[in-house]
Amino acid sequence: MPEVELDEVQEEAKKDVISTGHGEIDKKLGGGIPIGSLTLVEGQSDAGKSVLCQQMIWGSLKDDFKVVLFTTENTVKSLVTQMDSLGLSITDYLLLGRIKIYTMRPSLVRSNAAVALQSILNTIEDLQDFDLPIMDSITQIAAGATGGECLAYFERCKTLCDRGKTIINVAHTYAFEQDLLVRIRSVCDAHFKLAIERVGDRLVKTLEVAKVRGATQTTGNILSFDVEPEIGMKIMPLSRAKV
Repeated sequence: MPEVELDEVQEEAKKDVISTGHGEIDKKLGGGIPIGSLTLVEGQSDAGKSVLCQQMIWGSLKDDFKVVLFTTENTVKSLVTQMDSLGLSITDYLLLGRIKIYTMRPSLVRSNAAVALQSILNTIEDLQDFDLPIMDSITQIAAGATGGECLAYFERCKTLCDRGKTIINVAHTYAFEQDLLVRIRSVCDAHFKLAIERVGDRLVKTLEVAKVRGATQTTGNILSFDVEPEIGMKIMPLSRAKV
């Protein structure tokens, strides 16, 4: 096969998944998130949920996807600064219009939860050429919404994924009642759980790959990681994590 054709085949293969841009992490995720998946990133505070999403944003932009981020966690300036500090610069992509960032005030979305959920869905539908919508995080909206409204939102997200979108929703585990959380997990194609665990005299961040439907590699991994300046997520060998 000529070299040019091989490059084209490799490029097409790469675009079958949403990548973190970090081969070792992608392997732990089962190769990456298959295109068209609805993903739930769930966990406790400060466990690395947003950093995982930022890795996904950076990896996707590098792979020529277009990203739209809805955030209650950052302003545009604070997000750019935070990602720069992790060596995940998005400034050029922002200037080129390959990523759109919508900031949402927690107090406002909490008091107008149903409207906020509908606005997110409408925006995703309107931005037809943006492949990867991310909601970081839905916790504040869920606090003001009914269980039915939350479930309907995830079901609508699933419909959009069936049309080719790859949607990631980030939530604190406490955002939903347990019965509702079980139902939401079942709707999602991919589910990642993040936590902070005490190992000896230190705290360690862990990521459990609960499921990834259609993954190209083995899933079900549990990995430990640090968040380091200029590097982002760095997987820790289990032996080191247990020291």
